[in-house]
Amino acid sequence: MPFPVSDSLFARAKELIPGGVNSPVRAFRSVGGAPFFVKAARGATLVTADDRELIDFVCTWGPAIHGHNHPVIKAAIAAALENGTSFGTPNPYEVEMAELIVRFVPSIQKVRMCNSGTEATMSAIRLARGFTRRDKIIKFSGCYHGHSDSLLIKAGSGALTHGHPDSAGVPASFAQETIVLPYNDRAALDAAFAANPGKIACVILEPYCGNVGFIMPDPGYLAYVREVTRKHDTVLIFDEVMTGFRIAKGGVQERENIVPDLTCLGKIIGGGLPVGAFGGRADIMDMLAPLGPVYQAGTLSGNPLAMAAGIAGLRLLEELNPYPRLDELGRQLRDAVLAACKAKGIPVQVPQCGSMFSIFFTDTPVRDYDTALKSDAKLFARFFRAALDGGVYLAPSAYEAGFLSTAHDGAAIDRACEVLSSAIQDL
Repeated sequence: MPFPVSDSLFARAKELIPGGVNSPVRAFRSVGGAPFFVKAARGATLVTADDRELIDFVCTWGPAIHGHNHPVIKAAIAAALENGTSFGTPNPYEVEMAELIVRFVPSIQKVRMCNSGTEATMSAIRLARGFTRRDKIIKFSGCYHGHSDSLLIKAGSGALTHGHPDSAGVPASFAQETIVLPYNDRAALDAAFAANPGKIACVILEPYCGNVGFIMPDPGYLAYVREVTRKHDTVLIFDEVMTGFRIAKGGVQERENIVPDLTCLGKIIGGGLPVGAFGGRADIMDMLAPLGPVYQAGTLSGNPLAMAAGIAGLRLLEELNPYPRLDELGRQLRDAVLAACKAKGIPVQVPQCGSMFSIFFTDTPVRDYDTALKSDAKLFARFFRAALDGGVYLAPSAYEAGFLSTAHDGAAIDRACEVLSSAIQDL
């Protein structure tokens, strides 16, 4: 599918922006070709600069659970805009957002707003270190928690897509404080604590992985992580930037009945505008300045436009309870891909829960970073191009989660299943 206007824009961008993009996975390098540019979005559809309409399963990488340009969210932003764009002082929206988050998320007693998921995870780790007076942290291979120095060790998302799960510019001394373990491996977790007694400040993980593709925990695994961290007085941080309010109203922790000490949030609580948040136990959160010695700040934190958009989006979730229907849509897409691959004799894994899914071309069940890498990335690239030619946009990487929205209900999901099935038949 040619995109001549986008190609022209990309050529101009490459002269001025590193790689021509402002977030690496957008470069399309792992799937071939050049990225298309989008000038508008509505419902389940993107409109490219070339006036092509695409059914979108990226959903702004998660926030658009109600679809793009939802009229209620749009109206909330417009109303807030009438009063200004930023105040540099507390505003009423911040208080209402905090009340909604505390009501929705079981573990959060107090919450601090910030501007991105990276800020949320970075701040939560600093807070955990300040609270425990320990330095080492545990993360898991393929889990991406933003691009702060301590966390770009065996990262997922764009770092994995481009073949560089570590980053230049991260001091070796920083990396030495980060212990990287395989996801879903209880023995590795036990061994790490045994080797570092009294030294581990926190364990941070995506409870359902979304940045190495969508991966679910083994039964009982999250409860085991909670048990081990509690035993060692280590702070457990759930990074629910992707899964918060998307897997369930209260995130994975509601679905799995697990209570972490801290939770990182983002995506949906900005309604499509830049936002992040972290919250949890009051005794830990009260270590933050101005009450405590752990410093964290942000001029645009709690921005009124982002808060207004997020409040509107959360209220819609509460009013509509879209989760059962989103799971039905996810299963419809999953079953279509499984059936097409079975008919073609192509091995595939399609993990799916609610409105999140992935397509791994492998006969090996995917349960961690190493098994995700067994997926045939070259076959995925061919599949991606065929789907795009048919008018369906998937994440331009074999190692990213896909997302559905309420706007996919009806003709959009039916058409998408047809296109994906046809793309598989053409492989």
